[in-house]
Amino acid sequence: MTTYAIGDLQGCYDVLARLLDHIKFDPSQDHLWFCGDLVNRGGQSLETLKLVHSLRERSTVVLGNHDMSLLAIAQRSEADQNKVNPDLHRVLFAPERDALIGWLSQQKLFHVDRKLGFAMVHAGLSPKWTLDMASARAREVEKILQSDQAARHLKAMYGNQPNWSPKLNGTDRFRAIVNIFTRMRYCTPNGRIGFEEKGKPGTQQPGFYPWFSTPGHAERELPIVCGHWSTLGLFMGLGIYAIDTGAVWGGTLTALELGPALRIHQVPGRSDGFSKNRD
Repeated sequence: MTTYAIGDLQGCYDVLARLLDHIKFDPSQDHLWFCGDLVNRGGQSLETLKLVHSLRERSTVVLGNHDMSLLAIAQRSEADQNKVNPDLHRVLFAPERDALIGWLSQQKLFHVDRKLGFAMVHAGLSPKWTLDMASARAREVEKILQSDQAARHLKAMYGNQPNWSPKLNGTDRFRAIVNIFTRMRYCTPNGRIGFEEKGKPGTQQPGFYPWFSTPGHAERELPIVCGHWSTLGLFMGLGIYAIDTGAVWGGTLTALELGPALRIHQVPGRSDGFSKNRD
């Protein structure tokens, strides 16, 4: 049995199908980890969700910022849902909508597999969080997403404030935790996120560091697989395996074969990749 971690899909169904063929994925034996952002921008979000959903018995998924946005939009009025881009519109008005949205709301924000020896998150962890602390914070949000409180919290999800503090509660706490797991790239040593910093390391403002290399960060007992940061590209170091290689932007889609012998597998991304604000 082989476990493959796969970078951000962003609605690139054809590219995912090509990658699964390339790695000779065997659903009777192999397992897939998806690093989040299954949907948006690629034009095939419905097909992508349906494929990952069909593989749910052989997959582990963590939610990305685009997935969280889809869950939030799904809670709005039909009139508001009609205003979204065509890619997400197809998901929201598909016959399978309820099954797909319901399944997506059951997915994780953070995953730890101590037997395999890896953890997975979409974006990052707060510098002072151990893996156990991160797991506890993720469970808080996951519990809300699976409750009758989901709509209220998702409505209040958007925004860059407040900064994380263990004293937060309610929707502020929900928003701060979601921002860390799904939007973080750079932060200060005390965990303040640099939301406007999206380029390669070295382009950020003074005082901000890549989340995985902030001075004095908590010890991480396991290597962490993550996505979200396409301008970083493939990065393997400091106990981090960043595998968002910009498939939707015309880069590649990456699968990291997890285990004692790490192997990288890649296929070309969208041939019509476009340049817009990457978030």
